[in-house]
Amino acid sequence: MSILALVDVNNFFVSAERVFNPKLEDVPVVVLSNNDGCVVSRSAEVKALGVPMAEPWFKLKDIAHKHGIIALSSNYALYADISNRVMSVLSDFSPRQEVYSIDECFLDMEGMVGDLTQTGQAIRQRVKQWVGVPVCVGIAHTKTLTKLANHVAKKRASYDGVCDFTTMTGRQINEIFDSIEVGEVWGIGRKLNAQLQAGGIQTVKQLRDFDITRLRSHFGVVMERTVREL
Repeated sequence: MSILALVDVNNFFVSAERVFNPKLEDVPVVVLSNNDGCVVSRSAEVKALGVPMAEPWFKLKDIAHKHGIIALSSNYALYADISNRVMSVLSDFSPRQEVYSIDECFLDMEGMVGDLTQTGQAIRQRVKQWVGVPVCVGIAHTKTLTKLANHVAKKRASYDGVCDFTTMTGRQINEIFDSIEVGEVWGIGRKLNAQLQAGGIQTVKQLRDFDITRLRSHFGVVMERTVREL
């Protein structure tokens, strides 16, 4: 059975900006889309204020003034450079690497010896030291599961940025899946999430355990593939 890791840079555009401007650390920062229209990246401090992704900047002027939110224009040349540096570092950890997006990369961990959580921590430390951006690592047997593991690594401080599903018992997995909304599953968009919720499927565990034949008949083979990966 394959073992994969998903390495994802936290708040990528904001983190990239902080590499070259340390004064932005620990302050609320957003990066805006082309023409400074909408929010495309938020620091943790901004997320804590409840600012949603893709919110138009003009709607945030009052809250920005109140909380001192700093808004930056996108710098895609910078982000591409930082991305290339991150992917270069990650290539040292596995010969089989799939760059999924500008801030995400799958690593094939098959055959690696030792504690993979420790390997995940080594990845985090090296990327932070060599590039300057924070990452989280999710480890599991399928891509869909690595996405969820990465989500847990980001959202739950007790995991310290690395979550390895391959070492967990079925009971531990069930408890985690029962606490995550179904919309967090890779490929479940807003419309599909609403349909699942309306049908009583509200958590990842409920989706995984639902009759797969019925899911396929209602939502197609892509949904079936997703559930099988869960």
